[in-house]
Amino acid sequence: MTLTAFLAFTLLTLLGAISPGPAVLMSARTGLTEGFRTGTFLAIGIGAGAVFWATCAMSGLGLLFAWAPSLLIALKLAGGAYLIWVGITLWRDATKPFDTADARPTPRSAVSALWLGLVTQLTNPKPVVLLSAIFLGTVPPGTPLWQRLALLAVLFTFETVWNILVARIFSLDRTRAAYISLKTIIDRAFGGLLVLLGARIAIP
Repeated sequence: MTLTAFLAFTLLTLLGAISPGPAVLMSARTGLTEGFRTGTFLAIGIGAGAVFWATCAMSGLGLLFAWAPSLLIALKLAGGAYLIWVGITLWRDATKPFDTADARPTPRSAVSALWLGLVTQLTNPKPVVLLSAIFLGTVPPGTPLWQRLALLAVLFTFETVWNILVARIFSLDRTRAAYISLKTIIDRAFGGLLVLLGARIAIP
């Protein structure tokens, strides 16, 4: 793999990591409501999900979807339905008062946060399509295994670090104070965006 191809891969995966989507929204809200520690574990789960999709892309799953588009449609419907359900739940619960006794509710466990991050990433089939295009365009056939593993490590780092940063920003006291005062509006904004993203994924 040439240096030019590696730099192209790095740039494209970085842009993919920081582009707004369900993972970034979930990181932001987790940082707001459950704190930086929980947001960190969520981000690790998101990074693991990206590595899973990238491994599928390297294994030719993108080509399989091109050959059998009904599989991709089914995955999009399932993923979109999950995001819509999460969005509707956020919207429905937006008017519930925020527990200010300790400034935030009891955060979920590390394992639960990891699982939520993984599920959030896996229910969005767009990464496998994007990563398939990136790998086909930048990683030549015959690339050694160690280089492929290094590329997966780069992808995991970008996805995890970016979402940790998002969770950190939204876990700050000033950000959380603004959230407490505008909880209904913010939760409905998060919920509405997740519903729109879910609908966009599910509906071509």
